[in-house]
Amino acid sequence: MKILGLTGGIAMGKSATAGLFAEAGIPVYDADAAVHALYQAGGAAVAPVEAAFPGVTGQDGAIDRAKLRACVAQDADALKTLESVVHPLVGGVQMSALQAAQESGAPCFVLDVPLLFETGGNARCDYIATVTVAPEIQRERVLDRATMTEAEFEAILAKQMPDAEKRARSDFIINTGFGFQFARDQVRAIIDLMIRLGDGEQG
Repeated sequence: MKILGLTGGIAMGKSATAGLFAEAGIPVYDADAAVHALYQAGGAAVAPVEAAFPGVTGQDGAIDRAKLRACVAQDADALKTLESVVHPLVGGVQMSALQAAQESGAPCFVLDVPLLFETGGNARCDYIATVTVAPEIQRERVLDRATMTEAEFEAILAKQMPDAEKRARSDFIINTGFGFQFARDQVRAIIDLMIRLGDGEQG
């Protein structure tokens, strides 16, 4: 089974593309969803994060992510503390998902990680697919969201590896700017290749 890293900048269409892999029966590990689950009431991260940052748990028993962001936003040491708590938990969830995918006999396992290159996660992958779109479409998508300002968008871009660099370091490029069916066809072609590569391994 091949491990396919899936990444892409904000508003590139990565989540929708991950959904296309899942739709085709490919197991997908969603890093953002894994963290979200760990922060929910009863999640494995709630107690240790609250211990490290007292007061960040809301009345509903879940981590209040706005309060947590405020604690680490301008404090590199606090961010390292948070990562030391959360990363091992996330790693455990990821390994469980990988094991389940292997047992299912799937031709590939998709690691959907926004900051795949930035965190070194690409080293765990056999192949990398970057989801991309033209900059003007990306900006239009972001600013159509009522929850984000242009300044916030620029701040996020500054923290992400440039799209051109991601594309240069990837094995596959999935362009979501030409419609849903075009993206689905690209995903299907990648899956077909993973199946052929898997058959070659077995042979």
